[in-house]
Amino acid sequence: MSKSIIIGSTLSVLGLGGLAFGAYQIQNVDQGVQYADITHVERITQTVETPREVCEDVAVTRQRPVQDTNRIAGTAIGAIVGGVLGNQVGGGSGKKIATAAGAVAGGFAGREVQGRMQQGDTYTATEQRCHTVTDSQEKLLGYDVEYRVDGEAYRIRLDEAPESNRVPLLNGQPQWHVDAGQAAAPQG
Repeated sequence: MSKSIIIGSTLSVLGLGGLAFGAYQIQNVDQGVQYADITHVERITQTVETPREVCEDVAVTRQRPVQDTNRIAGTAIGAIVGGVLGNQVGGGSGKKIATAAGAVAGGFAGREVQGRMQQGDTYTATEQRCHTVTDSQEKLLGYDVEYRVDGEAYRIRLDEAPESNRVPLLNGQPQWHVDAGQAAAPQG
């Protein structure tokens, strides 16, 4: 072999090796942090209803218990007064009829007056009344987040809302707990 062929071959091998190494380095150039784009965030809540009892003191008016249910006192007093008044009218046998009629009418009137008085005999008492009320409260279940990576759409439920409209990726997976502003390209 001639010396020029050996030198040419050596230079060719070294040149091709350098070219291949350069191409390899270009492919592995750090392209910076990649991100997934967040396309939609929806807050998910559930209404929780809790019943509770509420009691309050209320003033109520009641009728006093009737002592004389047959209204005997009113009837008797009315009959006496009616009889006395009837006795003042007329003379002779008409006086007896007027007295009897006055006693009957007075007895009826006395009974009615006592009934009205018994109905009006009331007192006020305090009574506790309770009822159930329902308290409603919104409970946060999480956030449904839709995002895209390389044109593919994904959906996930997170406990917290994303802080940005994009999220850094590590090996193609979103890093939800890394702020997009803090993400930095890996140093190599």
